[in-house]
Parts: sequence; C-alpha cells; structure tokens
Amino acid sequence: MNSHKVFIIAEAGVNHNGSLELAKDMVKVAAKAGVDAIKFQTFRAETLVTKDAIKADYQIKASGQSETQFEMLKKLELSFESHLELLECCRLNQIEFLSPFDLTTVDLLLEMGLNKWKIPSGEITNLPYLRKIGALKKEIILSTGMSDLGEIEDALDVLIGAGTKLKEITILHCNTEYPTPMQDVNLKAMQTIKSAFPGIHVGYSDHTEGIEVPIAAVAMGAAIIEKHFTLDKNMEGPDHKASLEPDELKAMVIAIRNIEKALGSGIKKPSPSELKNKPIARKSIVAARDIRKGESFTEENLTAKRPGMGISPMRWNEVIGQSASKDYQQDELI
Repeated sequence: MNSHKVFIIAEAGVNHNGSLELAKDMVKVAAKAGVDAIKFQTFRAETLVTKDAIKADYQIKASGQSETQFEMLKKLELSFESHLELLECCRLNQIEFLSPFDLTTVDLLLEMGLNKWKIPSGEITNLPYLRKIGALKKEIILSTGMSDLGEIEDALDVLIGAGTKLKEITILHCNTEYPTPMQDVNLKAMQTIKSAFPGIHVGYSDHTEGIEVPIAAVAMGAAIIEKHFTLDKNMEGPDHKASLEPDELKAMVIAIRNIEKALGSGIKKPSPSELKNKPIARKSIVAARDIRKGESFTEENLTAKRPGMGISPMRWNEVIGQSASKDYQQDELI
C-alpha cells in the first residue's frame, strides 16, 4: 500500500447543467467535503460528437429521446471565461481543478496551468488524442471503462512513446454503465491491471450507487478514487441519478480517510495503544491449589490464569516437574 494519501476526485462532470453559479456551488461543496480535486468536463459539443450521434440508454432515461446527444451537450457547455472563473474559485477553496476532454480544449487547459490530465474512458482508443496528451509530459490519469488489458497496453505505449514516464501515469479501473450493477464492478480487475504493468499506480472511477465500492477499492490499493456528485439527485440532466449528494460525498471521504489510517504498515506487532492490555489479558502460571514447599509441580496442581505478570504459560513444560521452592496458596503466581 502506498503511504501517500488517496487522491479523491469529486466528478462534477456536467451536473452544473451549464450554469456557472451552480458549478461554483459545487466547488464549495466538494472542498467542504474534503476531496482533493473537482473535475468538470471541458468540451465543445461541435468537436465532441457528430450532429446526429445517438445517446446512451442512461442519457435517454434521464433527458428523453427527442433531443440528440449534440443538443443535450450544447446546453451543458461552459465558456472559456467560465472556466477561468471556476479555476479561480478552486484556488480560493484550495481544491485542484481537473478537466480535460477533447483535442480543441487541450491548449485552453494548458494555458490555465493544468498539471494533471484525466483521459476519459471514451478516449482510450483515440491515438491522436493520446499522443497529444502524452507529449505534454504531465501527470496522467487514464480511465479504462469498456476496455481490456490489450487496449490499455496500446494506450500506454502511445502515452509513453509520446514522452510521458510510466510513474506519472495512474490507471483507473472503471465501468461506464450508470449506475453500474454490483456484479459488473469487478474490483479485482484493478489488481490485475497493477500486476500486468509493474510500477504503475492504479485507482478506481466509480459509477455505482452508494459509497461502499470506492471504500473497498481503497482497501484494495487504489491510489485515486473518482466519484460523481451533484447538489441534488432530482435535478434535470443525464448524470444526477448515479451521483452522490453532498452529505454522502462527505461520508465517503471520511470513510476513505479512516481506511487509509486503518491499513497501517503491514508489520504485525502490538500497537502502542494496546501494549498496556498485555498484563491484563494474558495469563501466568498459578497454583491450582495449595502447594507445599518441596512438592513437584504437576499438570494437576498448576493452571494458567490472568493476570500476565508472572511466568508465561508458554514455559509450562519447563516448570512441570520442578520442585516448589516455597509454600504456595491457591491462585498465587508461581
């Protein structure tokens, strides 16, 4: 387990519904919940989708069949000016701003001084995009929803070939179904990724309902956790349903920070807080009945009882057969 603290990303995505005020409120809520970063989606609908691209099932359920993916996304865009204001809002609230999305916005985000680059699952097979991000030689977080190990390896080859070092890359295991059914999470795949690419950091991007799966991922070695959140699950928009509300986000952060502490060093030894319990809970060899001086110690006249201030019962075989050097009363420590 790495000793660095888990980097928690609150994914605001498009849950601001295209409103800068709502986006700023989300920054404040995320900062208050104690996450490390908030992620928005930077895109221009024109460069992300074709005019007649179909919507995913979950998008149709959330926002209806009638509008196209393009029309839905157009409403969710934030302008360059809005991004600068959001960045400033993140600085004020001491929370990192994450946001990459498409090729046209890379330069914009670079201008804004972005240090970590998050590659969404949908871009893992987009060679020109991967090459451009790889050439930035910055920290990269790669989501791997819908992909297999071969595709992850190909994407890594492109990123590393373009100039990024392996140790700068964290691969997030992910399932892109909103919400993800529990039986499809396959958390063990995160550990498979770690074994397949020695030296790589791994994490988990979560789309399940609830907070238990990301907490379990931390226990299994995730260095980064990403989770969608919203100010209110009942708002209009495609992603609110599979998102946490502010109090749930806070509960998740508290649980993750506790698990981090609880994981410990892995060295099995008494903790400082429990050392004082040793004499109380452990046992000593004591007289099972009155024993006369000179009498031999036997299985019948000895027993083991608390407290653990006397001779340890682990030395039982040494003591049996020896002669009592004095009179002992029942229950007296030998």
